[in-house]
Amino acid sequence: MMESEEKRGDKHTREFFTVMKVYINGSMVDEKNAKISVFDHGLLYGDGVFEGIRAYNGKVFKLEEHVDRLFRSAKAIALEIDKTPDQISSAVVDTCNANEINDGYIRLIVTRGVGTLGLNPYLCKESQIVIIASAIQLYPVELYEKGLSIVTVGTMRNHAEAINPRIKSLNYLNNVLAKIEAINSGVMECIMLNPQGYVAEASGDNVFVVRGNTLSTPPSWCGALDGITRATVMDLAVSAGYSVSEDVLTRYDLYTADEVFLTGTAAEIIGVSDIDRRSIGDGRPGPVTLKLGEHFHAFARENGTPIR
Repeated sequence: MMESEEKRGDKHTREFFTVMKVYINGSMVDEKNAKISVFDHGLLYGDGVFEGIRAYNGKVFKLEEHVDRLFRSAKAIALEIDKTPDQISSAVVDTCNANEINDGYIRLIVTRGVGTLGLNPYLCKESQIVIIASAIQLYPVELYEKGLSIVTVGTMRNHAEAINPRIKSLNYLNNVLAKIEAINSGVMECIMLNPQGYVAEASGDNVFVVRGNTLSTPPSWCGALDGITRATVMDLAVSAGYSVSEDVLTRYDLYTADEVFLTGTAAEIIGVSDIDRRSIGDGRPGPVTLKLGEHFHAFARENGTPIR
């Protein structure tokens, strides 16, 4: 193994990479040469959209759904993507191949492109497409066994007519401010409420409540992202015999639930042990959470777009 090789990733990824290859506008470049202009509106203003995608067992999970959501987000902000969905999907697979990804994490980014120091997005001549295929571990492994302590934060989820939370934009400052509050409270995650005081989502994950044989999750109009892992878990839960619904939830519903868990591409499924110092269930991930976690991992490893 060459001396220039450096360790990357965790147990879900190939342990060593020579040099990471990053896709930028149709070319694979070494990570040290993966650069965009300082005049890119994605950098200057958070003007762009992105997707976080998983690869499991040599397949890209829910690639079509992720690319479709990317284009919906782009349309919502009047961003023209200079490639077709099929071309974007092929580029994702090519980037995984270039980095010999078997199990890993892909970040797909489209920025408005190079413009001026002014806000006018129509002065940006063409969008920029960046794809990174590597690894991610959002929470320590032991928290999937013990459960996650979370708090409610004061930072509200964006109003739907400010930056609609269904747009997966590069402007994540709303989420970052919520994450800062969580960390300052001594925990890793939080619950964000919408301007009406209803539960929206976590700083980067969707929220589920379990009561008996019923699963509830906030509807997207309450400020929740249309999560792809969320939708997958809902389908798997129905197949497993659970009742699933989208409901307006308050903190009372979370505090008094049998189980609470979060879902997301990076987080997958993680149980919540306590919220605002109220123990959820017996203070550990419950049986429904654990069962759905097993179903999800089995399903994800068997389904997806082949990388090779």
